[in-house]
Amino acid sequence: MKLILASASPRRGAILESAGIAFERRATEIDESPLPGESPEVCALRLAEEKARRASRDVSGKAIVVGADTLVVLNGEVMGKPANEDEARQMLRRLSGCTHRVITGVVALRLPDGATTRAAEITNVTFAPLSAREIDDYVATGEPMDKAGAYGIQERAGRFVTRIEGCYFNVVGLPLARLCAMLRELGWDQDAE
Repeated sequence: MKLILASASPRRGAILESAGIAFERRATEIDESPLPGESPEVCALRLAEEKARRASRDVSGKAIVVGADTLVVLNGEVMGKPANEDEARQMLRRLSGCTHRVITGVVALRLPDGATTRAAEITNVTFAPLSAREIDDYVATGEPMDKAGAYGIQERAGRFVTRIEGCYFNVVGLPLARLCAMLRELGWDQDAE
């Protein structure tokens, strides 16, 4: 049974590769806008499921398709990917000295029968207070531009993080232990690959 990752994220792929998990990639494009009144957890799960279902359309044979969506939430507000450098600076100023939540919705869809497992992993991340220069220097690297909340914990922004409560890999974009448990629940066996 092959494993298919419905994501173009290099970070999600790197997590699977570093864990020795063989997979194929099928990137999908969906509208990632939250629906009115939708909680962050429900939004992350809905988007993950849309990605998995979209990627599964052209899959034949036995497979598990994994969709994931990661949100950064501060005081109940979802912080998406910054549209420009000014927005990245604004997001980092808001995260400075605060604790926020990183929520990743993960959906695993088994084919051809359609059996599905879902989970929303939540990790609390605390940032040190950041100076304007630290923020400017980080934004100048270009790293914040394709990341929810304008930072990547696995890159230079890792030095801003004073504490995490929960799964580190969740903050990177894919809660590895949770995903492996979901895959086992659907009958996936890495050793059988």
